[in-house]
Amino acid sequence: MEQKVLLMIIGMSIVTYLPRMIPLVILSKFNIPPLWMKWLNYIPVAVLSALLAPILLISDGKLALSLDNKPLLASIPCFLVAAKTKNLFLTVLVGIVSMFLLKLM
Repeated sequence: MEQKVLLMIIGMSIVTYLPRMIPLVILSKFNIPPLWMKWLNYIPVAVLSALLAPILLISDGKLALSLDNKPLLASIPCFLVAAKTKNLFLTVLVGIVSMFLLKLM
């Protein structure tokens, strides 16, 4: 492997690792109030919603709430499976199968 590529991989690893590790190390030394912890628990849901909403609801720059919106239709069984089982693997599998079946139609 070229030295340049190896150095790039090492550099990218450090750049990825440090922003995750530094807050963990610093915050582990403090007692975080329960209200803050409760608030922090909502961050993953908010970020995921912000990522998914445009993909599911917007098509060609317009709001798409019709039966032609296949990603929106495929998300319905995904949401149901996720709410019922809380199993990420099963939810992704249902999404893939749902989208595959909708593409066949």
